[in-house]
Amino acid sequence: MTAIRNKLLFTTVLAALTACGGGDINVSPVTQDTSVDNSVTNSNNVAAPITTVNCAFYINEAGQTIQGNFDGLDCIYASTFVDAGNNLTFDLTIPKLDNGGVHVFQGSLFVGETYDTDAKLAAAGISKGGDGPTLTIEAGATLAFTSTKQFLIVNRGSQIFAAGTQLEPITLTSISDVESARAALPTLAFDAVQQWGGVVINGFGITNKCAYTGTAAAGDLATTDCHVDAEGAAGLDESQYGGSDNTDSSGRLEYVIVKHPGAEVANGDELNGISFGGVGSNTIVNNLEIYSSYDDGIEMFGGAVNINNYVAMYVRDDSIDIDEGYAGTITNALVIQAETDGDHCIESDGVGSWTAPIGLAAVAQGLMSTPTINNLTCITSTNTAATGTHSQGHGFLFREDIQPTINNTLMISAFSVEDPATGNYCLRLDKGTPQAAQDGKVQLNSVIFACVEPTSGGTLPNLTTQQAWAESVGAQFATVVTADDATATSNTALVLLEGTPAIYSVAFANMLVDGAAPTASAPVGGAAYIGALSTSALDWTAGWTYGIHAGQRAVDASGNDVALWFE
Repeated sequence: MTAIRNKLLFTTVLAALTACGGGDINVSPVTQDTSVDNSVTNSNNVAAPITTVNCAFYINEAGQTIQGNFDGLDCIYASTFVDAGNNLTFDLTIPKLDNGGVHVFQGSLFVGETYDTDAKLAAAGISKGGDGPTLTIEAGATLAFTSTKQFLIVNRGSQIFAAGTQLEPITLTSISDVESARAALPTLAFDAVQQWGGVVINGFGITNKCAYTGTAAAGDLATTDCHVDAEGAAGLDESQYGGSDNTDSSGRLEYVIVKHPGAEVANGDELNGISFGGVGSNTIVNNLEIYSSYDDGIEMFGGAVNINNYVAMYVRDDSIDIDEGYAGTITNALVIQAETDGDHCIESDGVGSWTAPIGLAAVAQGLMSTPTINNLTCITSTNTAATGTHSQGHGFLFREDIQPTINNTLMISAFSVEDPATGNYCLRLDKGTPQAAQDGKVQLNSVIFACVEPTSGGTLPNLTTQQAWAESVGAQFATVVTADDATATSNTALVLLEGTPAIYSVAFANMLVDGAAPTASAPVGGAAYIGALSTSALDWTAGWTYGIHAGQRAVDASGNDVALWFE
């Protein structure tokens, strides 16, 4: 047996803050030599190949290579690499690491600079996505943040390309989550929240927080100095979104999981899993999961980004939040609230900073939110305000002149006992939206609701009840009086779901509501089922999501999979 000593050479950064040069920061790269004795033990007596670990790096304006430090398993990035106030201004590629290694950021990861005036944007040459630096994250990579004050921002003009795969998703999480997974038994609760901030993506899309000339119908909307402070914006954490280009591109997210976000950052904001601020339709978002967020799962502040295949699990506030004129489409969405916590499945506003006059003006220009949601399954909690982090569990809230189109959807809160006095409604229309519903501008096509409390709030202006209106346009409300799991195993009069776990829709033709075939309108597009998933169709959640399927879930203190609460 021959002993081979391989030398692993990699560049790291030794950052020194000096008092010279008027307060300049001098970053001097050094070479670190880590020797590893790899004794040959194979039958051919051939040395094992030398493995080079490449932590992410960039070359700064001085020509220095600034690189993370490999500690034998993980790549560590100090705040001198990137942080709030030390934004990333160069393209950066973050590779997948072997052996479960993760990229640990000791500061926030802010991509590109932010600009709060048109003049500053013009001086920097930033007018669209792609003009600024690009963050590329390779399939299978995990990024972990060490502080609750840290988060990820993709500024206007910059882009993120995080293209995971079904077998190698990309994970954005906290160091506490990583350490828990590496421990013999978990040290972090499966549904822990606020372990780090979250993700903010800013674009040049339309937001009705800004003033525009023209109308959406004419295609001539224009604005000047549209710079809306994004969530978390304060001091070095400041960032802005907004513009007049709903086709802008902020990059690509595919097979991405965001875990345990929602911490309160410097300005007091509790961040969402991902905040999409003015993000345009040329941004690609496919296969996205937000897992155990303290605030909203995703929140859309204007823009028109489309999302395909979205999972929200254990979100404490709203799983889908829409505001400021969002005009995109969400197709295939599965929402599972925690058993005793969670607010709305959908909370949606048509106009930011709504008052009746502002709402009327925005509607006249076509600036209100006009989202389309196709094939959504919501399984919500019937928690009360006493146990809910933000409020009691709810279904859909449409308010402030929003004009949504909801197609092929299931909204179910029947899995647990519900007290009508707690306000766990399925549907509520408010503040301008009842008029829009009466005018035929709110659509519920092939939607089935299963809640003890069907609706909340007043009537439409013509005194039609919300339930009667909804049933007249294509929805149906099941009669639910107590806990009912909406499968054939519990109550054969309410059969909506099947499978293991019970998240798959029964074929529409075989569904039972109040013991009979559904009276909701037929599925849009001639589909065989409504809702997010079917056992007869490709399971788009399989192989990459966290928390749904056996073997891909958190484990409890005994090392057992944490089952879904309604199994």
